[in-house]
Amino acid sequence: MTTPLHLKLSEEFRKRIHSGVWPQGSLVPSEAQLCAEFSVSRGPVRQALAALRQDGSITGGRGRSPMVRGDVPSQSFGTFMSFTQWAESINRVPGQKTLEIARRPAGEYVAEQLGIDAEDSVVAVFRLRFLDGSPTMLERSHYVTEAGNPLFNFDTDSGSTFRYLRENGVELSSARHIIDAVAATDEDAHYLGIEPGAPLLRERRISFSDDGSRLEYGEDRYRPELTSFMIDNTLANRTPLARIDNPEQRAARHPESTGSESSGEE
Repeated sequence: MTTPLHLKLSEEFRKRIHSGVWPQGSLVPSEAQLCAEFSVSRGPVRQALAALRQDGSITGGRGRSPMVRGDVPSQSFGTFMSFTQWAESINRVPGQKTLEIARRPAGEYVAEQLGIDAEDSVVAVFRLRFLDGSPTMLERSHYVTEAGNPLFNFDTDSGSTFRYLRENGVELSSARHIIDAVAATDEDAHYLGIEPGAPLLRERRISFSDDGSRLEYGEDRYRPELTSFMIDNTLANRTPLARIDNPEQRAARHPESTGSESSGEE
């Protein structure tokens, strides 16, 4: 099947940003210049530039000249696809290395997030995630056993656990997320190749089935210079958000009252 012209253009524009041909902070060539360079009409050029605005690669529009934001891809806070699906959607190469997968007692904090007893077993998955070969995020997921057991039949180094679980009947249909900043622990620093204490973006979530049962508690820690989160709001359709005064205590006491609702992310 032939790739649409606007997708070819958006891929070429991203390559220019990633390679430095369009440096961070520089103005994007005008629509007229791009139309002349690629011998195309304005429609595909505008669609390609809109895609770059959507993923955060460029800023501007509505009368302002587009500017290169830099090579820091943004993940939409309102839609939260799996890490693999998100990376593929912005033409980046996802990767993963499994550091641990095991059954173990949930412990008090994870148990409270999942609504189970601390002695109950969970399937714990600890993975290092990559974008284009660069260590980008540490993923710590804890599944109730009936949801996580299928992962022992899956090569967790091969791709998306979210996609695999969905394909095998696990109804990860929605999630509630909390985003904040934390300092890198010694373990974070070791795997992400940064200094202990360096700032990280943290995303915590509780994933639910179609009937509202809690299936997963996860915590992902991102290098902020390699990724960010983006929120799109309109007056007619606002992303529901809640500011919380003490994330650690509030998440433990009232996980149902924090964050925002969106599709699950692995």
